[in-house]
Order: sequence, then structure tokens, then C-alpha cells
Amino acid sequence: MTALTTKPADLEKQMTSDQPDIVDSDKFKMVAENVTISYDGIQAVKDITMKFKERSVTALIGPSGCGKTTFLRCLNRMHDMTKNAKVEGKVMIDNIDLYDKSIDPIYHRRKVGMVFQKPNPFPTMSIYDNVTAGLKLNGVRDKKILNEIVEDSLKMAYLWDEVKHDLKKSAIELSGGQQQRLCIARALAIQPEVLLMDEPASALDPIATQKIEETITELKKEYTIIIVTHNMQQAVRVSDYTGFMYLGDLIEFRETKKLFTDPKNELTAKYVQGQFG
Repeated sequence: MTALTTKPADLEKQMTSDQPDIVDSDKFKMVAENVTISYDGIQAVKDITMKFKERSVTALIGPSGCGKTTFLRCLNRMHDMTKNAKVEGKVMIDNIDLYDKSIDPIYHRRKVGMVFQKPNPFPTMSIYDNVTAGLKLNGVRDKKILNEIVEDSLKMAYLWDEVKHDLKKSAIELSGGQQQRLCIARALAIQPEVLLMDEPASALDPIATQKIEETITELKKEYTIIIVTHNMQQAVRVSDYTGFMYLGDLIEFRETKKLFTDPKNELTAKYVQGQFG
């Protein structure tokens, strides 16, 4: 597919800023309001506003380099650790601005968990210690509590039945798909309210990918999930809402089915039809 490197001249007129078709009574767990992200003064994400419904999955799609991961990382204040990065705008969770100077970013990261593109279990730790690492850093020492959370987290990540008899096994002895589900369990162990996933199945085989997708579908019963994916079929399978990004702009944001079957924006239509990418 051919990659587009410039915007059509009339893109600004075409951009669809509508939020998903959600009735007023539905609750938004997280809201990004007029978010702009710059590196050394160069804008990578431009004035994005998105509302994320509680207990739903929102997918972010678009060509490589369009700003999906950059935007996702701002929802967890990960750009705090990036030199020369600047985030403008608001990111609200339960009506609290996470970028307010009074907010402790460490406390915030307990509320917004993150799963990265490649499985990254702590290689020198066991399965059990991987899941409890964040808890112990936060002062949890009670063995009974740790055991309960390990079991609950591994069950939610659909890994418990595969590892329950060998929790002291090294995490790196697991398969790639199991390692990624272990990373999901590790993120869940600190009991976040929002779960961010950056292409969590891109490095996995089809069978492992299916298990990750099944896990996401089950997790949305309890969590608000935002996922970056390069796989449009995956977005259709797992998400309720989809945002299409292009060159740092949010072009269209709607219910997934509507965005893929009846896009309002010509650029969105060309992308989902595979005319570029």
C-alpha cells in the first residue's frame, strides 16, 4: 500500500470531530481535551479531543507515525519521562485533570495501567513475582493479600489455568503469548481503572493473538480500555469505538461499526478500504 506523507488540501474541512454516538446518560471514564504533544517544539499530536466511555474498548488506528502511540502515552503521563516533550491540554479521569500540578504522576499511573507492544516481563523474576512487583513497590506485604491478587489477576488475564501449578517458574520460560498475558496480569494487579494497550498482539502468532483479543473482550466488563492497533480487523473484532488518526490529527472518531461501514470522511474511507497505509 502507498503511504501518504501530506494531507489533502481540504483535509481541515473534511475532519470529523463528532464524538461517538453515546447517549447523555452513559458515563465517560476519561476525557482528553484539546491535547497537543510536541517534541522540541514540533507538534506530533494536534489538538485532539476524545471521550472514552466507561467499560468499553476504544481502538486508535492509522498509518505508522501518525501519532497513535504518542497520544496513548500521554494518557499515562509517560511523556513526563521524555526529554523535550511537552503536553498541552487536559486529560481528565473522573473529572480530575491528570496534568494538574497537584497530581502525583506515580499515583496516576496506578489508576491507568499500560501494556506495551512487546511482552516485557521482568526476566529475573518468577511468574508470581512479576505480578506482585508493583504491589510490593506500593508497600503491600501481606502474603494472603498478595496470593489472592495474583490468582485474581492471572484469572482475569486468562493465564491462571496454564501456570497455577508453577508460579515460581521464570517468566521468560513462558511463550510469547503467555508473557503478554502475564504483562496484562501485572498491570491489573495494581487495580487500575483504565488499561492502555499499545499493539499488544503485534508480535504474537494468530493463536496467541486470539487469546489476547478474548482477554480484552472479557476485561471491558470491568475496565475502560484504549488500544492502539495497526490491524484494522482487530479493531473491528474487539472495539466499541474507533478513532482514525493521520499525521497527528484525529480525523474521525465514531462507533467502530459505523466508522468502518459508513465513514463520514473521505480520508477515513480510503484508509479502511486499504488504499494507503
